[in-house]
Amino acid sequence: MNSVNLIGNLTTDVELREFGEEKRLATFGLAVDRGGKDAETDFFRIAVWDRQAQLCSEYLAKGRRIGLEGRLRYRTWEDDGQKRSAVEVVAYRVEFLSPPAAGSGGEVVPFEAAVA
Repeated sequence: MNSVNLIGNLTTDVELREFGEEKRLATFGLAVDRGGKDAETDFFRIAVWDRQAQLCSEYLAKGRRIGLEGRLRYRTWEDDGQKRSAVEVVAYRVEFLSPPAAGSGGEVVPFEAAVA
């Protein structure tokens, strides 16, 4: 089983990339507090695809609080002859938990979507 549930705040603005007419990828950083006496914070790289990626890029920004469900993905690639690897969370359900910043022109969007 490969399942991840996280609640945290965005550490970066959403970066949206488009591949053709229908394929979109949104990526951003997420800080998740562990809680407890010596509260520590874990940092994750999040990837969201397609229509949900578009909505994340429109309504999310650094500092916004979200909840998500997804899975872990381990990927490798080569960069200038160096082998690189990363573990990231691929989110298939994102819920916006905080309103946009004042003056951003956005409204609170209670968004939940599942992408197969």
